[in-house]
Amino acid sequence: MPDLKPTHQPKRRARGRPRDWHDKTDQNTIKSLDRAIVVLQRLGEIGGATLSGLASDLSQSPATVYRVLITFEGRGLVEFDEAAQVWNVGAGAYLIGAHFLRRTSLVDRARPILRQLMQATGETANLGIEKDAEVLFVSQVETHSNIRAFFPPGSLSEMHASGIGKALLAFMPQDRRETILSGRGLTRYTDQTLTDRAALDQDLASSRARGYAVDADEKTQGMRCIAAPVYGAFGEAVAGLSVSGPTSRITDSAIPRLAEYVTDAARQLSAAIGAG
Repeated sequence: MPDLKPTHQPKRRARGRPRDWHDKTDQNTIKSLDRAIVVLQRLGEIGGATLSGLASDLSQSPATVYRVLITFEGRGLVEFDEAAQVWNVGAGAYLIGAHFLRRTSLVDRARPILRQLMQATGETANLGIEKDAEVLFVSQVETHSNIRAFFPPGSLSEMHASGIGKALLAFMPQDRRETILSGRGLTRYTDQTLTDRAALDQDLASSRARGYAVDADEKTQGMRCIAAPVYGAFGEAVAGLSVSGPTSRITDSAIPRLAEYVTDAARQLSAAIGAG
């Protein structure tokens, strides 16, 4: 009987990817689409703009920006306020972003825990992850109080001036922390912002020792945040969970009590997503 040997099978290319999908050169970039996305991103960052204002901000002609906006409007990605003559990001963009949030069980598992945390503390509860060396807020349950913090899903914040950001920095591997902090400056937002690297390192060490981080008027004067890390199945800090509110309610004496609720909620969420 002949010796049967497996015939060589050529490596199959993953479906949905062209042969040169690793190639990020100009030949594989749709420049007009890229410029259009820049318009949409900037509109989201500004939070609404007139046509002339947006065009000036982007250093593009109003005619070009108008064509982009009209195209996006047809897909519901932007909306035009006729009375104010202002363009805003539309519901269609939110729906696309919502698909990202549904990609992981983290947000789904966090919702009831965030709700319970808000009810227990009376303060807004937040969930954030690290994305491109910044904090990306992915979920929030607002307090019913008139004065409250607000970080809508999709908001970005520098890590050194954020409770969740400092919780993630404190509990991530040292090499990753060094990469993030050495790659950018420490922007000052208030007189309390930690812009000195030695002071920030000391604050992060204190956060590791007590198990939670505190943003004490460091991003917004008069607002405080208490945050704890959420761990994944492999023991890494994959997210941060926090409560935030005005200093009139989150006083120095109230921090330890609120921190107990926050760290307990973070432990619950860690267990829910498979942490050991």
